[in-house]
Formats: sequence, structure tokens, C-alpha cells
Amino acid sequence: MHTLKSDIVLDAQGLACPMPIVRTKKQLNAMQAGQILEVQATDKGSTADLKAWAESTGHHYLGTLEEGDVLKHYIRKANDEGSSDRKHPDVVNNNVLESKLSEDGVAVIDVREEAEFAFQHIPGAVSIPLGELEGRIDQLNKEADIYVICRTGSRSDLAAQKLSKLGFSNVYNVVPGMSEWKGQTEGL
Repeated sequence: MHTLKSDIVLDAQGLACPMPIVRTKKQLNAMQAGQILEVQATDKGSTADLKAWAESTGHHYLGTLEEGDVLKHYIRKANDEGSSDRKHPDVVNNNVLESKLSEDGVAVIDVREEAEFAFQHIPGAVSIPLGELEGRIDQLNKEADIYVICRTGSRSDLAAQKLSKLGFSNVYNVVPGMSEWKGQTEGL
């Protein structure tokens, strides 16, 4: 049994379509961009329904875990992360990172939220959500080539800037990030 960290849990058990989506929409409207919502549902159709709804509205459907009769759907509330201006000077694309993965002295830091990382990540990547980065800085090697990745390159841009200010010299922001990653992945 997996327990993933979410910001809010919505109980939609026993509700039939379209009520899980109606409640999910209302709950997401009250949440802040980037927060993770766990929707607990018993309607078997809710998996396809919530995935399609999330994609059509721009929210990020992360995945579903089954626990007995309960389906736990994880959705990250959309924000404007795709439209922000990037400021970290050293940017590489996904293909460059993929070619570097087998090299020694390379570290991949995934700054997405724990639930995003759990469902899909690059093998060997270290999960350090952006909000935890400064508190976990001692886990990183200042000599390594550090490739920072998120879903679109926006959170990773902020993390790369932060690492550079803290004395890390070989830091690269990976763009477009996991939203278009074609390489090997692992996860739930």
C-alpha cells in the first residue's frame, strides 16, 4: 500500500458520474496553483473521466492508485509554469540530459512534488521538491554536474538559480522537462 503526500483529500466515494468531477472542479478552484489533490472515488469510470477532464482543463493528472474498492486519483492544480521567463543561464534539452545519464559525476535532481515523482521519474533521479531544496542542500555534491528537472522547466529554473546562488557551479536546467521526456522512466 502506497501513501502519497497530497495537500488536500477529497472524498467522492459512492458518487457516480459526473459528481466526482463536479466536486473535484470545486475543490481545485479553492486550491493554490501547484498543490496536489487526492480524489478518493469508488466509481470505476472515474479514472478515465478525471484523466480526460484534467487534461482538457490544463490540470496535471498524475495517476491513480487502487486500495481495495477505493481509487485514489492524484491531480496537480495547473499554474502558468509554462509561460514564465527562465532566468538560469545554463539550459539543456531533454536529449542532452538523456545522453549524460550514463556518465560519472552526473546528478539528476527532480524538483516536482512527491506524488508527481512517484508516478513517473528518471531512473536514478533524486526527488527533492522545490520547497525542500534549501533544507536538503547538504545531500548534494557541489562538484557534480547537477541537472535539475521538473515538469516544464519552470520550477527547475528556480531551483537552478537557487543552487547557483548557494555555490554550485555546474547546474543545468532541463527543458522542456518531464512533460516531454521520451527516455526511460520508472514509477508506480
